[in-house]
Amino acid sequence: MTISVFLVIISLVIFWYGVIPIIGGIVDRLKWRQFRQHFDELRLRPILDYSIYRKLEKEEKEFRFSGGFESITDRKTLWIQGENLTIPVSLEDARIYLLPIQKGDVITDSFDRGGEVPERINWNRVTTLTEGSRVYAGGSLVFRDDRWIFVSTKDNPLIVIFYDGPDRSLTTRTISAGRRRNAYWNNVTPYSLAMGALCLILISLSYLNRPVFRLTVITSLIALFIPLFPMIPPGILFTIICRRISWQARKFMVYSDLARLPLRYLTPDQSGGWRNGVLPGGEVYEMICCNTAPKAVTEGKIPPLITEAQKSRTKKWYIFGAVRDKDAGDGEELPAEPADPFATFGFLPEKPDVLSRRYAIASHTLNIFSWILLLAGIGINVFFIRLILILILS
Repeated sequence: MTISVFLVIISLVIFWYGVIPIIGGIVDRLKWRQFRQHFDELRLRPILDYSIYRKLEKEEKEFRFSGGFESITDRKTLWIQGENLTIPVSLEDARIYLLPIQKGDVITDSFDRGGEVPERINWNRVTTLTEGSRVYAGGSLVFRDDRWIFVSTKDNPLIVIFYDGPDRSLTTRTISAGRRRNAYWNNVTPYSLAMGALCLILISLSYLNRPVFRLTVITSLIALFIPLFPMIPPGILFTIICRRISWQARKFMVYSDLARLPLRYLTPDQSGGWRNGVLPGGEVYEMICCNTAPKAVTEGKIPPLITEAQKSRTKKWYIFGAVRDKDAGDGEELPAEPADPFATFGFLPEKPDVLSRRYAIASHTLNIFSWILLLAGIGINVFFIRLILILILS
């Protein structure tokens, strides 16, 4: 086998089995990153209710609205029924997602080992959903055809999420589910693998009847089945370990996202701390630090933002929520649960920015290690299969 043919085979494998799927995965991850960022930014927009609705002026504004799925009219207009208000939503050009079904009743325990991501669906699939399903809409509200309606614009695409469970679980579930489990397998991967396999088959057929190039045929056949190598022994052991490590890495990245949720409402100061912010509904949002675990934390009245992060290394506890009304007369000084169901309420055993950075570093480290293991398993299988084919053909 000449060096040039060998380099061609290697180049085809790298390009079709590696570069193209990885590029597709990067693009896919960027889309889901935009989805998470868009949802997170919408948390700063006011929630539309009847009192605000009555005072609306005829100009475009951004709002959030949630309620039950009432009906579909004109094939592209979704009606959402809130507590005391029903609002139409135009599904044309909207980004519509179906959130995975919630498992369990715990709001903060939102990381699913199964790793399902929100499914982006077309507007015509909405008609198959059952009435009463919970719906979240966030984006521009405009006055059109003598009525207020949510619409998607070029600068501000409308986001619509169908979900189940309580509203207070939506934020953590959306941020958690928006992390893909396997970026390598995406929309372009099947086509890329098919093109790579076709190229390698053509190379094998072109040299099949030429005994001098037997090694070329063996090499191209081995390269043809490289995508299957992670699933056959002995390399499958490395694949199993790799998948477990990858799952742990994804979990840590989700925890990094969850740790930063409270910072959306806080303002950094020059001393490296964080100042109180104001929620869209007018409540003051705060973070307080306690040197010991408050009674409300130990009794479970204040939930953890991350279920696996409940022990403090620094013996400090950071609690997030709305400033409690002093006129309430309950004697409590800890933050209260915000009226906004999408605002973050809970505690962390460390500063949110520090904890988020630690989880992110751990996630990246585990991802690198998992790729090293995966490639090592593929390399071992390539060695043994090549040895077996040489013995058979000789």
